[in-house]
Amino acid sequence: MGVLVTRLKIFTVASLLIMIISGTITAEVNRDCLLARSSLINPTGGGRKAVIFGTFAESEHGLQNALVLAESIRTFAGKYQDAPVWVYVSQYTPEISDGLKARFAELGVKIKNSRTPEDAMGFYYSSKVFASALAEKEAEGLGRILVWMDNDTVILSEPSEFILSSGIDFGYKPVMHKLIASSYTEPPDAFWARIYEMLGVAESSLFPMMTVTDSIEIRPYFNAGVLIVRPEREILRKWAEYYPILYRDEYFQNLAESDNRIKIFLHQVALVGAVLNNVEEKEMSELSDSVNYPIFFKEMFGADHEYDDLNGVVTLRYDYYFRNPAPDWQKKLRGPEEIISWLSDKLGQ
Repeated sequence: MGVLVTRLKIFTVASLLIMIISGTITAEVNRDCLLARSSLINPTGGGRKAVIFGTFAESEHGLQNALVLAESIRTFAGKYQDAPVWVYVSQYTPEISDGLKARFAELGVKIKNSRTPEDAMGFYYSSKVFASALAEKEAEGLGRILVWMDNDTVILSEPSEFILSSGIDFGYKPVMHKLIASSYTEPPDAFWARIYEMLGVAESSLFPMMTVTDSIEIRPYFNAGVLIVRPEREILRKWAEYYPILYRDEYFQNLAESDNRIKIFLHQVALVGAVLNNVEEKEMSELSDSVNYPIFFKEMFGADHEYDDLNGVVTLRYDYYFRNPAPDWQKKLRGPEEIISWLSDKLGQ
């Protein structure tokens, strides 16, 4: 009889344990399913955002561009269309009109202030370097990915590629064409040799990449118009640290007086050191041809082929084209009619 009671107790305890374990597993499964469903429905909601979009504007034209960029995110970015959008302005940006402020507010865009060192203003695009560093600092802890883009960008479809894979901390595009880039098949010239020396870039960190429009093999030279970063890696903050080293150097100041390209691109050159000194090649990912697509590039700068096909394009860049576009530019484009119509409405003259 005692043996029977003992077995009954063991059976009862075992049954209770099974019920508890089963309930726990069921609860965990239900919780995981709920979290997965929540992530699919609202990938930017709850805790850290999946992605934060940032840009900079320092002119009335740039502010209008930033508005179009924000509208494109809210219209075409798919499950990321409600992600935070930050537009930075500096002390040199004109006062934003009430109407434009209202439109940004309707889109849920935050206008944020950054400061540009006065001695940086002798070189073009300096302000966006310091704005990007501040954006990265402010995004840390709030977003898993910061997408920093020039304001002449339009998003045309869900940018899933911006959600970097595990182990990848930097997504980039090479520069459009060679210009002042360092040819990979030749020794660095005096300009690039000084860059590498002043920024402490090791030769072992250099690797080949191809320019976008003229397909020339170059040493690392990243397009500053689209940068995908994990904020905690501080790549953009390093950019803001390295850039003054170059523009305050007498060699580059003198060179800029005789070569305007140095004034235009020195900020982008500084990015090379910020990336190569802080991120290994295996932690980088070159973005696909569908990103940073240079619409009408041939018409503006010359190229071997046309850039007029919007099929499959995720983001495009238009530079200054729409300040004085061809009267029939819409007819030159190939792609979804609704996309071309939207571009015509937002950018057409």
